[in-house]
Amino acid sequence: MQTPIRTLLPQARILLVKLSSFGDVLHGLPTLEALRDAYPLAHITWLVEAAYAPLLSGHPALDEVWVAPRLRPAEFFSGSNPATLRRLVQQLRTRPFDLVVDVQGLLKSAVWVALARSPRKVGYDRTRELSYLALTERVPPFDPEAHAVRRYLNLAHYLGAPPTLPRFRLGLDAAVDISALIPGEADRPLVVLHPGARWASKLWPPASWASLSEWFHGHGFQVAVTGSAADRELVAAITAHCRGPLLNLAGRTSLAQLAGILRKARLAVTTDTGAMHLAASLGTPVTALFGPTAPWRTGPFGDGHQVVRLGLSCSPCFKRQCPTPRCLNDLSPEMVEAACEKILSVRPIS
Repeated sequence: MQTPIRTLLPQARILLVKLSSFGDVLHGLPTLEALRDAYPLAHITWLVEAAYAPLLSGHPALDEVWVAPRLRPAEFFSGSNPATLRRLVQQLRTRPFDLVVDVQGLLKSAVWVALARSPRKVGYDRTRELSYLALTERVPPFDPEAHAVRRYLNLAHYLGAPPTLPRFRLGLDAAVDISALIPGEADRPLVVLHPGARWASKLWPPASWASLSEWFHGHGFQVAVTGSAADRELVAAITAHCRGPLLNLAGRTSLAQLAGILRKARLAVTTDTGAMHLAASLGTPVTALFGPTAPWRTGPFGDGHQVVRLGLSCSPCFKRQCPTPRCLNDLSPEMVEAACEKILSVRPIS
């Protein structure tokens, strides 16, 4: 292994490549902070897909955010590739870096790493899709069962950053106005339910979400349901099962507004999805529902959260689809309520 990179010039140019997804970009924030602490005068750029750029734009530890289009090989190798793609290729070829760090470790990140001009391209060895072939310097694989935050931070430590507590700061506007979305009912604490997920196997039944909502209503909470536009049908199904009022915010919030709502909430209940990581990074306690994935790898990071899972012998299976998704279908609202009560016993309702 090469000696950790303590020989960088104080004003070295560093490129971090972490394109997606929502939660993974958030998991990379402590790595950015650690590198900034180690190299306070460096010029640090982050390459990210457009959907997640708002998480980074204006971040105090970043000098630049470069936006990468989602790669479509047919466009990339044709003469008709989009203007954003051509612009990024030109940037990577004309603006050299002293160090490129592939935090992603996939083919789609390796393409940009390979195109970047740099004498040192660092990342983990033996990553998926042969992405490590684009590297000039390969870090031995880290414990695959460790949390993603720890895995990414290990790269910063390898590069000379001293061990520190993980820090999460966002580029999102903390002063965003959410008054039009959340009625100002100061006497009723807010809870956020985020039922959506990209994998069908991560979903909890709508009737269970409705039962949980009724439980919160009975404890005096104002209940907001968040999600993307793609979650509207799911939220409508939850609303159909629910007798009490729900603030249906699915498809109605920007990332900054979602952060503002989660920051205001006393508690968030989520599936294993990006909103879970956003709430945790903001310091909002989370009750997280896990089935096919491993909370020790990608659960809400930090103290004060609760993970609810049945721990079946087949879990975690990491399957996006399952013909018999017992791991979440059999998870009772009472189990989730008990986990929420543990959080509220530390942070009481009144």
